[in-house]
Amino acid sequence: MTTVDSCDVCIVGAGLAGLNALFAASRYLRADQKVVLLDRRPRVGGMWVDVYPYVRLHQPHGMFTAGNIAWTLDRDPGYLATKDEVLDHFAHCLAQIRQRVQVEEWLGWSYVSDTAHDGGVRVVCRTGSGDDHVLETGRLIKAYGFGIGTNDPLQVSSTRVRSVSPDFCDMRGGEIAADTAAVWIIGSGKTAMDTAHALITRNPGREINMLAGSGTFFSSRDRFFPDGAQRWWGGKTLSALSGELSHLFDGTNEHEVARWMRERFGTGPTARADNFLLGVLSEAESRTIAAGLGEAVMGHLVDAVDADDGVDLVLDDGAAKRVPAGSWLVNCTGYLGNTEQPYEPYTNDDGTVLSIQTRSATMHFTSYEGYFMTHLMMLDKLRDIPLYALDLQELLHRSKAVMPFAMFTLARYNLGLIADAVPVGVFNECGLDFDRWYPWHRRTAAALWFMRTHRGESAGLRHTLDTIGERFEVRCGPLDSVLRASAVAAG
Repeated sequence: MTTVDSCDVCIVGAGLAGLNALFAASRYLRADQKVVLLDRRPRVGGMWVDVYPYVRLHQPHGMFTAGNIAWTLDRDPGYLATKDEVLDHFAHCLAQIRQRVQVEEWLGWSYVSDTAHDGGVRVVCRTGSGDDHVLETGRLIKAYGFGIGTNDPLQVSSTRVRSVSPDFCDMRGGEIAADTAAVWIIGSGKTAMDTAHALITRNPGREINMLAGSGTFFSSRDRFFPDGAQRWWGGKTLSALSGELSHLFDGTNEHEVARWMRERFGTGPTARADNFLLGVLSEAESRTIAAGLGEAVMGHLVDAVDADDGVDLVLDDGAAKRVPAGSWLVNCTGYLGNTEQPYEPYTNDDGTVLSIQTRSATMHFTSYEGYFMTHLMMLDKLRDIPLYALDLQELLHRSKAVMPFAMFTLARYNLGLIADAVPVGVFNECGLDFDRWYPWHRRTAAALWFMRTHRGESAGLRHTLDTIGERFEVRCGPLDSVLRASAVAAG
């Protein structure tokens, strides 16, 4: 017989989005109410459980948290936390939340399905041993986030290269660290930067190269998170950048806006960089990588083919790059979008289900969605506010160039609607806000300016989002209109 249990809230996913959903839900539940936190992994941490071992945060660690839970790490505020330190902080966040509400951890379990049931939701999940279990809950939050999976080694024709992936090969040790053969990093995003930096700093003089695709540039950490006195008068707050981008970007001029962004706030080790995917890199890291790279070849790898005196890396434009036999290929191609998610609206008809994923995104980061959307759910306002939902997964397939600026526009528009619908304490407790890097007077000035201007900006932001939806033929609009349009298109 299938076991049946009950709870007040069920959260599927114990990563950053899920923990922020848990934090927000705990603000509305009594101490005797119960939350079930379910995840297929053996511990709390989401993608951080699976990701490559030498990863570090892009940003200063303090704003990578659940709600406003402070880190216990005794480090400089600008420190970039390691994988183990992030996982330890996630465990600390869960311990803090458990002081407010009952939390049962169903780790190693998987979600199967959900259906409406007696004003709530009936969830079918599966234990690690394969047994089905039914959970009846008042509210269900599916905190899937970006759905980032691991990268496998690239499958190539050559038998003379060693193809690996950061997720299964630690660059700091083992056979690759002991070898002296040339390394070719495939990709130019944040994983490629982490990998290049790890190899270059640990193996001075070794031949480290990059096949960089069309290139990626990053936000300069020095500009957005300055040290010392510059925190009082220098640097660029993310809210200020968001405001400028909202005036510059009209849904059609992404290449012009990308050039503007790169010239003023960008950094990166390659001369050409067409892509911007919201990554952050310091000027020092960029210089170290640029100086340590033997070659940075622009182009996308199609295959590696054995040749008489080496191996040819065959590129998408038909060119080939000859490399020595025995070289290493490290697959650092895009993690964002490497796992396809089925379409699902961000909520159901009665607001008892919240789905946090890329097919009906309402924010730029799923951590923000976990926090703010859960507040709306617990306030019974998920269906009341005409938030725009954007299919980021489909937009990524159709235009990687437009996606980051669409994400900024989406977040700014929806945060304006949310600001008029929730108590001010909801924003005060949001420790994810990058503006918290700056002293209180700069944060306060930025918040007051946003509250003063967001209503006047809304029509322009909405027009930009409508333009994106029409131009790329992706779902983009208030939920009800998107669902109606999908039903008409389906027949």
